[in-house]
Amino acid sequence: MKKGIFALSLGTFTLGMSEYIMMSILPDIADSLHISISQAGQLITAYALGVGVGAPLTVLIARNYPLRRILVGLVVMMVIGNLLFFFANHNATALIARFISGLPHGSFFSVGVLVANKLADKGKETSAVAWMVMGMTVANLGGVPLGNWVGAMLSWRIIFLFTAICGALTLWAILAWVPNLPSMPRSNIKGLFQFLRKREPWMLMVATVLGSGGLFCWYSYINPLMTDVAHMDVSWMPLLMFLAGGSMCIGNYLGGHFSDRFTPTRTTTAIQITATLSLFLIWLLSAHVLPAAVLMCVCTACLFGVSAPVQQLLFKYSKGGEMMGGALVQLSFNLGNALGAVSGGIAISTGLGIRSTPLIGSVILAGAVGMLIWFGVHTSKNNN
Repeated sequence: MKKGIFALSLGTFTLGMSEYIMMSILPDIADSLHISISQAGQLITAYALGVGVGAPLTVLIARNYPLRRILVGLVVMMVIGNLLFFFANHNATALIARFISGLPHGSFFSVGVLVANKLADKGKETSAVAWMVMGMTVANLGGVPLGNWVGAMLSWRIIFLFTAICGALTLWAILAWVPNLPSMPRSNIKGLFQFLRKREPWMLMVATVLGSGGLFCWYSYINPLMTDVAHMDVSWMPLLMFLAGGSMCIGNYLGGHFSDRFTPTRTTTAIQITATLSLFLIWLLSAHVLPAAVLMCVCTACLFGVSAPVQQLLFKYSKGGEMMGGALVQLSFNLGNALGAVSGGIAISTGLGIRSTPLIGSVILAGAVGMLIWFGVHTSKNNN
């Protein structure tokens, strides 16, 4: 891995720690801030709102700046947000800190894709993007479980101090290893959105929302599904989450590798077909621990397996507005996550039960597969 791409990967590790650690330490934060669990859950929402606001806003403001300068500004924002959360003693302050922490998330990925493509060897562009995303999968593999343990043994605040330090290291690495690349061709605001006049970006964004939504319809409720339906002892959940993180790393690597070999469109379609079938099998076999755990690893590999090829595809089909395209794909992933969690929650609350979530997820994912097949046929005709 080139040093510049490693610097980007360190940045996605920092973002992964900041985003995903919250799910496992929410009760500790609620106790410390003297708020309810539902109020603490709003801290996750605040981060997501930051992602939604920050991604397009940064592109609009900084579209004509040199790429490395944009990265530096985004990483500084990461550090500020995590330090503010480290010091937060009131719910209002914590909400503001989480909103600030989310602001650079989508923009870092969109600019990172541009930089990774410029630094990559010819024919290895998607693999370079996958190496950038690898930092987030490593955060899920080791950082989140370790942070969970540190939070339980010492304090949740130490986790966010560590995350701020990682951000500072990312800043140093970007200044040291990412070359001073020129800005993208100058464009006005209207030019940033010209690519949305075409059908392809919309097809990709819809497929991304449905794909992410289908998997998160199941993954949002993985804990009760495994403990209440498969009757796995709760003490095994940390190991299961470690296996999930490892599968994300493997899936992310394979997604980049096969995209460079077989094209991103074919790879993304194959991964989503695999995920759809796996979710359906989880529904059939969810009462049995071993097959449910094995299929969980397949699905979490698929979850991150599509990340690099989808970002590369939208980069390709957003000429003249590549930064905005990268921002919109992050918005699509986050919208899909919300869609999935809400869909699963509705199914549970209406009496269908937790076991129904992988079945509903597979139906949503089937929509993503159909959209990707249509996209493949459509682009194939246009290229001929």
